[in-house]
Order: sequence, then C-alpha cells, then structure tokens
Amino acid sequence: MLDLRAFLSVVDLNGFHRAAEALNLSQSALSRRIQKLEAAVGAPLLERTTRQVSLTAIGRELIPLVRRMLEEFDSSLFAVRELGRQSGALVTIACIPTAAFYFLPTVIKEFTKVYPNIRFRILDLTAVDGLQAVARGEVEFGINIMGSSDPDLDFAHLADDPFVLAARRDHPLAAKEAVSWGDLGSYPLITVHRSSGNRTLLDTALARHDVQLRWTYEVTHLSTSLGLVEQGLGISVLPKLATPSGNHPFLVTRPLTGPEISRPIGVVRRRNAKLSPAAGRFLEMLLGTWTDDR
Repeated sequence: MLDLRAFLSVVDLNGFHRAAEALNLSQSALSRRIQKLEAAVGAPLLERTTRQVSLTAIGRELIPLVRRMLEEFDSSLFAVRELGRQSGALVTIACIPTAAFYFLPTVIKEFTKVYPNIRFRILDLTAVDGLQAVARGEVEFGINIMGSSDPDLDFAHLADDPFVLAARRDHPLAAKEAVSWGDLGSYPLITVHRSSGNRTLLDTALARHDVQLRWTYEVTHLSTSLGLVEQGLGISVLPKLATPSGNHPFLVTRPLTGPEISRPIGVVRRRNAKLSPAAGRFLEMLLGTWTDDR
C-alpha cells in the first residue's frame, strides 16, 4: 500500500519533490518505492524529465485501479477503527437451533478474540420464526434453512447440510458405510413434528422419489430425537449439522442414499438494509468460516 500511495502522490502532485515533502520522505526513498512498484508491475509507470513527470500508457491504466484499491482499504480501516471503539456494541442474530448450538459459538469465539467488546443477542428460533424476526427488523440478519417469498428478504446460500442416519454404535445399520432409505423400514424411527421446517423439507423431497417414512416416535426438537437414539429406542434421520461432531461415545452417523437429500443453509437479510459495523464484520467472518466439511 505504501508503494501505491507513493505512486499516486507523484501523479497528483506532479513531481517527486512535492510528493516527497507530502509523504515526509527523501526523494531517493520515494524513487525506490516507485521502482519497486514498477518492478512488481513489470513495466515503467512514469516518464521522468528534468521539468515534469508524466504517466506511461500502463501508468494511466493503473491509476483508476490504484485509487479504488486505496479508497476501499481506507474505508475498511476506518470501519475497523470505529468497531474497535464501540464498547458494548450489539449484534443481534436469528439462528436455527442446530447452527446456534454446533456452529455459531465457534465463529463468535474467534470474533471476540479480535473484537472483545462486542455483545451478541442470539435468538435460536425455528426456520419460520427466524424469517419473521428478520422481516420485522428484530435482528440484523438470520441463519436459516429456507428462503422466503417475501420480496423484501434476500437469501444468500452458504452450504448444503445433508440428512444423515443417526444410530447407536451397536445398531445393525451402524455396520454399513452408507444406508438407503429402504433400510430404515425394519427399525423404529424417530422423527420431528410436521411443524418443523426440516420435516417439511424432508417429506417434500422424499415424496418426489415416492419414498414415505413410517415413524414410531415423533418429537419437537432434534436434540430430543438424539436422546431417544442414545437410549436405544430407535434410529433417527436428521441434518448432519444437528449431530455431534467428532467421536461420540454412543452415536454414529451414516450417509443416506437413494436419494441423497440436503437442506440449504444461508444468510437471510432485509433487502437494502444497512448492517451496523459490528454486524457487518461478524457476517464477513461468518461467510469466511462456514464450510461444507462437517
């Protein structure tokens, strides 16, 4: 950035002498910066005479890019400085419970290492309630599994979260590397209630493949289904994000095939709504951290 600022100063002030004074550099130091930049570009940027300095053809092409880069850098630096001064600034998010429990804390932990004074209000809501919270402006953005027909909301896709089988380690299906939907019929199945966005999404996708699940236990929360699985009462189908990561002492997950079904995870925002500096920075980190690796 220093070399770019030196180049722009020489152009704007029309000479090395005035540019060196403005940057508080010697003319030789300024010349070295320009030479370093020209070496990086691979071509001369300035034509020097005893009376004036003018741009080469490549220098003229580079000037708009340099101005834009420096403006963006200065704006970002200003935002970071302002964010650092915001003691007690608040970020409010509506998040589906599975992401709020298994993923979001990891990102917040990294964020608070950089911005320790920022506070968070996390509304762990169902998909439908989360969309409504965003639409009403109760939160700055949401993490959700569905978009919306509301023209005032935008849905930015982050990742696909596949539905998997959850079973005890000693269950017969745990011996398989992958399980088909047809394999589930011989065992008690635990599912979530039809009011759940996950259930709606799953039933709709399976219906297109003429597959219907017959359940023995129906619960409201995905975490409850895992508790029943752990007690050996049956098996469950749930999003991978809702399952424990790493080696669980009792539970395993297996891919479900024929068909493979995933739920989309994304960020929901009010269209044209401006985020606070703290929320904007956190969203940037969130987008950079989220992966499909789980």
